[in-house]
Amino acid sequence: MKSFKTLKEDLIKNRWRILIGLAALLIVDVLQLLIPRVVKHAIDDFTAGEVSSSRLLIYGIEILVLALGIGGFRYVWRYLLLGASRRMEKALRDRFFLHLQTLSSSYFSRTKTGDLMAHAINDIESVRMAMALGLVFIVDTIILGILTIFFMVYIHPLLTLYAVLPMPLVTVITLVFSRTIHGRYEALQKTFSQLTERVRESIAGIRVVKAYVQEEVEREKLSRLSRDYIKQNVGITRIWGMFFPLLLFLSNLSMALVLYLGGKLTILQSISTGDFVAFMSYLGMLAWPMMALGWAINMIQRGAASMGRLNRIFGEAPEISDAPGLTVSGPLKGRIEIRGLTLPSGNGGSPLLEDIHLDIREGEKLVVVGRTGAGKTVLCHLLVRILEPPQGSIRIDETEIHRIPLRVLRGSIGYVPQDTFLFSDTIRENIAFGKLHAREEEIEEAARIAQIYDEIMGFPAGMNTVIGEKGITLSGGQRQRVAIARAMLMSPPIFILDDSLSSVDIQTEERILEGLEKFLKGKTSILVTHRIAPLRRAERIIVLENGRVAEEGDHQSLLSKGGIYTKLYWERQMEEELERE
Repeated sequence: MKSFKTLKEDLIKNRWRILIGLAALLIVDVLQLLIPRVVKHAIDDFTAGEVSSSRLLIYGIEILVLALGIGGFRYVWRYLLLGASRRMEKALRDRFFLHLQTLSSSYFSRTKTGDLMAHAINDIESVRMAMALGLVFIVDTIILGILTIFFMVYIHPLLTLYAVLPMPLVTVITLVFSRTIHGRYEALQKTFSQLTERVRESIAGIRVVKAYVQEEVEREKLSRLSRDYIKQNVGITRIWGMFFPLLLFLSNLSMALVLYLGGKLTILQSISTGDFVAFMSYLGMLAWPMMALGWAINMIQRGAASMGRLNRIFGEAPEISDAPGLTVSGPLKGRIEIRGLTLPSGNGGSPLLEDIHLDIREGEKLVVVGRTGAGKTVLCHLLVRILEPPQGSIRIDETEIHRIPLRVLRGSIGYVPQDTFLFSDTIRENIAFGKLHAREEEIEEAARIAQIYDEIMGFPAGMNTVIGEKGITLSGGQRQRVAIARAMLMSPPIFILDDSLSSVDIQTEERILEGLEKFLKGKTSILVTHRIAPLRRAERIIVLENGRVAEEGDHQSLLSKGGIYTKLYWERQMEEELERE
C-alpha cells in the first residue's frame, strides 16, 4: 500500500468527489439493509393474519421507494468515484509523460520502449482500477459488512455469533493469498513489458525480418513470451480459483448453520418467521462483502504492483536539468567559446573529446570533419546538452552553458542530427513541429530551401501527405530534407547540421548548400560533414582526430599542408567521382 503514497496529491485534489461518492455508497448500503426489514414486517403480518390490501400496498410502495433511492444514489457514487478515478488516471498519465520528457537520452538508451509502453497503458490502467473499483469494494465490504452484522445482532445476537464463526478464517485466507499474489503480479507485469517490446521490435523491423526470411524465428520468440505470459496468468487464475470457492464454502457453511439453528429458534418461537427470513436475507448480503473482499484484494494488489513499477520511473532523476536561479530569458546571439573541453568515455578508455579549444564568432560558418568515431557528433551533443559538458568548458554569448535554461538553449539552436526522426503525421505538421503556428508561406519557403518542396507537391496530397511511422514512406534523402526544413523554419541564431546531407545526392546537396548560404547569413552555423561541397564553401574548417582538434584553417590552407585533411579530402573526392559514374 506504500506504493500509493505517490497519489496523495491526486486524492486530495479529488477529495470532495471521493467523500460525496463514499457518502452515497453508505446511503445505498443502508437502503439495501432496510428492504429485509420491510419484508420481515410483511411476513409477520401474514403469519399473524393481520395483513390487508392497503398494508400490502404500503409495503410495496416502501420497497419501491427504497429501490429508487438505491438506484439514484448508486448512480451518484458511480459517477463521482469512477469519474475521480478517470481524472486521477489522466493526471498520472500526464505526469508520467512529462517526467519522461525530463529524463536524459541515456535513460532511453538503456530502457526498452516496450517497457515504457506497458507502464503507460497497462500499469496506469491497473492503478485506475485499484483506485476505482478496488476502493469501492474495500469501503463497501467494510460498511456493508459492519451494518449487516449490526442488523443481524439486532434480530438475534447468539445466532449472529454462529453465523460469523467462519469469518476469522476469511481473514487468514485473505492475508495468505494477498502475500502470494503480489509477487506474481510483479512478475506478470514484467513479462507483459517484455511481450510488448517483442511485438514492437517485430513490427518495426518487419522489412528486415522478411528480407532474411526470419518470420518463423520471430514467431517462435513471440510465441515463447506469450506462453510465459499465459502460464503466469493461469497461475494467478489458479490461485483465485482456490480463493473464491473457499470464500463461497465459508459463506455456505454460515448459511447451513443459520438454517439449522435459526429454523429451531423459529419453531421454538424465539424469533418470528419474519425475523428468520430477514436474517437469511442479511446473511445473503454478508456473502457479497466476502466475495468483494477477494476482488478488492485482486485489484489493489495488481494496482500496488503497477504503482511500484511507476514509482521506480518517477524516482529516476534527470541527469541533465536546469540549475536553480537561472536568469537568461531571451534568445542567444551565437558566439560560442570552448575552453579545455575533455569528455571521458565512461568505460575507462580514451576520452571521447580531449582538450578542445575553440572560438566560434557570432555569424561564423564552421565545418567539422573527421573520420568515424573522431568525436564530431559528441561535440554537437554537448553544445545542445544532450550530453552534459564539464563545468566551465563551454560558454555561449559569454554565459556558461549550465547557466542558460535548457528551453532557451535548445530553442536557440536548430539541430538536425544524423538519425532524422519524423512523426507519423502530415509533412506540413512535421515541418512545423518546432513552430506550431507557422504561416503556410513560411513552411513552403523552408521546404524550398531544403530542396524538398517540388517533391512534396508531386505527392497526391501535397503537404497533407501522411508519411507513416518514422517517415517510412519517404526515402532517406527526403527524410533528411524534411528535417532540415523543420530546423530552418524555427530560424534560430545557431544552426547545427550533423552529417544531415549524407543521404542526399551530390547535385541536390549543392542546391541545398546554395539556399542555406542565404538563409544562414548572420547566423552561427556548424556543419559536420564528410562530403566535398561544404568544405569549399566553409569560412573555417576544423579536423577532429581521436577526440582532438588535429588541424584548423580554411579549405586551401589545409589542403596545402598535406596532412589529415588532405588525405580525407582526396579519399572523398574519389568516392564522389565513383558515385557520379
